[in-house]
Amino acid sequence: MRMVFGVLSLLVVVAIIGVLAKKQLGSVSGAPPSTSTSSQGVTAPAGTPKQQVEAVKQSIESAVQQAPRQSTEETK
Repeated sequence: MRMVFGVLSLLVVVAIIGVLAKKQLGSVSGAPPSTSTSSQGVTAPAGTPKQQVEAVKQSIESAVQQAPRQSTEETK
């Protein structure tokens, strides 16, 4: 009798855990995020990886060139 109650209580615990896990997984999956643009306006990278690297290099170079201009203008 004691063994039957032990097995039944384990089954009840496993069932409760299963229901909770199903709820958690259901809330996580939700709607997948958009790949073209996110809610903050960031666009997905386009082109080949080599083109992406070149675009990043160009943006860094332009930012570095503009940084000294901005700092000299602030000191005036």
